[in-house]
Amino acid sequence: MTSSAPTAIVRDGLPEWLLPVRAAAETVRPEQLSRFLPPAEGGRHSAVLLLFGEGPTGPDLLLTERSKALRAHAGQVSFPGGALDAVDGDPQGSGPVAAALREAAEETGLDPSGVQVFATLPALYIPVSDFVVTPVLGWWRRESPVMPVDPGETGAVFRVPLAVLADPASRGRYRHPSGFTGPAFAVAGHVVWGFTAGVIDRVLHYSGLELPWDSSRQITMS
Repeated sequence: MTSSAPTAIVRDGLPEWLLPVRAAAETVRPEQLSRFLPPAEGGRHSAVLLLFGEGPTGPDLLLTERSKALRAHAGQVSFPGGALDAVDGDPQGSGPVAAALREAAEETGLDPSGVQVFATLPALYIPVSDFVVTPVLGWWRRESPVMPVDPGETGAVFRVPLAVLADPASRGRYRHPSGFTGPAFAVAGHVVWGFTAGVIDRVLHYSGLELPWDSSRQITMS
C-alpha cells in the first residue's frame, strides 16, 4: 500500500444512494449480522473491502473469484481482503482499514488513494478458519483499473450492480456438502455464498435495498 493510501474514515461527501448503507453500518449490531461473534481473546484478525462504485449500469460492488488452483476455498467468490500484517497497525484501530486497502491493491491492482473509506461493520467470526473479519466499506471516488494481479491467487475481478444483487431472480439459498446452508446470489456467471453472501445479504437488508425474495429457492453450482 502506498503512503498516499487513506486509513481514516471519512463519512461525508458520499453520493445519495450510499447514505442508507452508511447509516446501516453505523447503527447495526454484531448479532444482527451473524450468529458467529468474535471470541473475547484470540482469533486471526483480518479485513475485507466492500468497495462501492458507480459503473455504466449504476451503483455496484467489487468482487473477486479466488483462483481455482488454490488448496483452500478454490474458485470461491469473495471480497478483496486478507489477514492483518504487523505494518497495518492495531486491529482495534486503523489496522483493518489499512489491511483491506493493502490486500485489495495486492489482489486487484486497485489504487487505494482513490478510495474513500466511510465506515466499518462490526467484526465477525468465521469459526472454521478462526478468522475475526472486519468488513471495511469504501466509496470508489476515483476509479482505477482492476484485474487479477497474481492469477495463482485471484482468478477474476468483477463488478456486480447493486440492482442485480437485490433482484429476487438473483437470490436464493445455497447448501454446501458440509451441511452449511445460507443466503446465495447467482450473478455474473458466479455463485456467491458463505461469508461473502451473508454480508451482502445483511447490508442489503439493513440499508433498505432488499426486495422480497423466495428464501425457499435453491441455488446450485453449475
